[in-house]
Amino acid sequence: MEYNIKLILNPKLYLKDPEKSELGRNIIKYSIEIIDKIGYEQLTFKKLAKEINSTEASIYRYFENKHKLLIYVMDLYWGHICFQVISGIKNIENPKEQIHKIVDLLIWVEHQELYLGDINQKKIHNIAIAESSKTYLSKEVDELNKDMLFKPYKDLCKVIEDVFTAYNPSYKYPKSLASTLIETSHFQYHFMQHLPNLCDFSATKDLSKLEEYLNDLIFGALDYKRD
Repeated sequence: MEYNIKLILNPKLYLKDPEKSELGRNIIKYSIEIIDKIGYEQLTFKKLAKEINSTEASIYRYFENKHKLLIYVMDLYWGHICFQVISGIKNIENPKEQIHKIVDLLIWVEHQELYLGDINQKKIHNIAIAESSKTYLSKEVDELNKDMLFKPYKDLCKVIEDVFTAYNPSYKYPKSLASTLIETSHFQYHFMQHLPNLCDFSATKDLSKLEEYLNDLIFGALDYKRD
């Protein structure tokens, strides 16, 4: 089943809601294309303006800087993944099987049964792997967090945390394990592709091995001294 949902993102992310105009939607669509192709660091509003046949000034009417634009893109992604996880586990009663489903959804993009409009789903997934940590690894993180700009990511972590707690109520670190799962799934995928000495499955680039590792990591923690 394919889902098509509309997310309401934090208005503090933008100066003008990009969802309410064709230009705004193109800013989001083509910023994803550019970031996936050349990376966040190389993105400029000048390049983006050229891509959408507009002006830098027009983009600045929507976003005050490219960091806010990146957070917007990632909030869009995390919101969709959170919805997908909630939908994916709602008919699964066993918390262990819920955990397996969550891992599956995090690393197998083709299993993420979400319709993102005209946004390329694979490309925004690539950006999440390569660039998402840059949203909060910044000097402005406390101010951005105060404005609740990371809420979709936190919401996803909370869903995963609750499943971990359901599986083992005595486990003391469900929040840390939830965020570790997400970040490790990204880092190990990136290492598998680009830094092979930092992972154990780079020779085959087999995602099933990454999935196996993540499950070992999670249950190795959750089952330790389980009541």
